[in-house]
Amino acid sequence: MSDAPETFLTQEAFDRLTAELKELSTTGREEIAMRIEKAREEGDLKENGGYHAAKDEQGKIEMRIRTLTALLKDAKVGEAPVSDGKVMPGTVITAVIAGDEEKFLIGSREIAAGTDFTVYSETSPVGQAILGLSVGESTSYTAPSGKEISVKILNVETFTG
Repeated sequence: MSDAPETFLTQEAFDRLTAELKELSTTGREEIAMRIEKAREEGDLKENGGYHAAKDEQGKIEMRIRTLTALLKDAKVGEAPVSDGKVMPGTVITAVIAGDEEKFLIGSREIAAGTDFTVYSETSPVGQAILGLSVGESTSYTAPSGKEISVKILNVETFTG
């Protein structure tokens, strides 16, 4: 069992991320290796901008591969939970946060791809504070800045993508 938190993903998001991981692990790695080799053949690596850019790109690809591997390994895949008025991963929340009304998704930003939703992870300060709350309930949490922020849940909806 992993220490990573379980992440809710729709089947569509899981399939899309699995395809991205496969692409990066195969074609993506091959293409960047060829770019690095081609740049290496140009000579002095110390002042070779193409080589350094390709190595940076390789690092980004490897980081994304690690991120996707961990995310997919610990993902709970299925339909978005049907809202029963309680905040849980995969639901859309309307809340008053520090006096401003916001509508956002609780969960992984990966499931919100293609939508305009702001996403708060369930492990974020606001996510941890409101998980399990019901419509009408209030709480507060401490922001990374140290400021205490109030939250009141106005509505909880089923995420429909």
